[in-house]
Amino acid sequence: MNTLSAPLDGRRDLEVISLIGLVHGVSHFFHLLLPPLFPWLMAEFGLSFAAIGVTMTVFFVVSGVGQAMAGFLVDRFGAARVLAGGISCFVLAGLTLHFATGLPMLVAVAALAGLGNSVFHPADFTVLNRHVSPARLGHAFSAHGLSANLGWACAPLLLTTLASAYGWRQAALGAVLVALSGLLALAWRHAAIADPRHGASRATEARASTLDFLRSRPVWLCFLFFLFTAAAFGAIQNFVSPILHAVYGLARPTAALALSVYMLGSAAGVILGGFLAQKNAHDHLIAAALGLAAVLAALLAGQWLPGWSMLPLMAGMGFFTGVAGPSRDLLVRRAATARFGQSAFGRIYGFVYSGLDLGLACAPLLFAGWMDASQFSAVLVGIAVLQALAILTALRVGKAG
Repeated sequence: MNTLSAPLDGRRDLEVISLIGLVHGVSHFFHLLLPPLFPWLMAEFGLSFAAIGVTMTVFFVVSGVGQAMAGFLVDRFGAARVLAGGISCFVLAGLTLHFATGLPMLVAVAALAGLGNSVFHPADFTVLNRHVSPARLGHAFSAHGLSANLGWACAPLLLTTLASAYGWRQAALGAVLVALSGLLALAWRHAAIADPRHGASRATEARASTLDFLRSRPVWLCFLFFLFTAAAFGAIQNFVSPILHAVYGLARPTAALALSVYMLGSAAGVILGGFLAQKNAHDHLIAAALGLAAVLAALLAGQWLPGWSMLPLMAGMGFFTGVAGPSRDLLVRRAATARFGQSAFGRIYGFVYSGLDLGLACAPLLFAGWMDASQFSAVLVGIAVLQALAILTALRVGKAG
């Protein structure tokens, strides 16, 4: 019996992981619906960087607020329905972009894309936690993180290629096709992620108030952990290329390549992190990985290293940050199930992961002043400090759990 059920469980797990990975990749594709097209949109509508930059602020604010609320919808209506609603928002965002006539419509595009993006973390992690065997959860979270990197990588390539060949409006329609492919896959394999009805979960839900999780110290610590790590990543994403150009004299193309190297390193780290996360000491693994990333950020800030070492160093920072990813997601699972069980997966994951959007939205505000004052080393020290704070919160979650 066991020998027969194991392959069936493996195939079921693979189907769920693949489907959720696909739709998560679509969500990260739509993170970058607008930025690759900025040159065309600015020329078309006569916009400045400051004006068009408002769109990304709108995206992260809507996504962050929506993410905290989406978890309640996941717990109430089921993850599959909420995921379909999120991808439908992406379809509307792409169509609105195709017909855009100025900045107000671009802001509407960003709001629709942010609203669509808000559902994925609470819905994805609810599905993975409920449908994937516990022995494969580390690998599931690894694949989930890897699909995010693939979505980020595909968006600039596809959108700029289409815009260069056919124009930005046709590129927007290409994005619509990406969203529709995710929606069709979700409809085709809907049964694989249909929400089970567990009596025990219902009983737990009856005992716990809808907002009880907000009184949980581990949940708040997880929120802070995501806030710190996202703010550090936001600083890297926005400013590391000009910093490397100014401080280490790297040519602009090489400095820009550093961010791509960081993301590739992160993807490799996520793969390894999926295997390491099968161990129980998730908080200690996070502390070790982020500690090494913080040390590399401090070395970068110290300006002691030669310019040729920047790309390997950035790859190392990305790698160690990626290693922590799957353990991070299992840490949230432990905080969620310790007291509230499966009935609150959506609410807790939605609230905790809203810290990501808040951190990404805050990063430019925290570090732009230092960049304008040419205090580049201070930005790098700030990144290391944020990673150190993330380590402390992860260890506190481990003790609280």
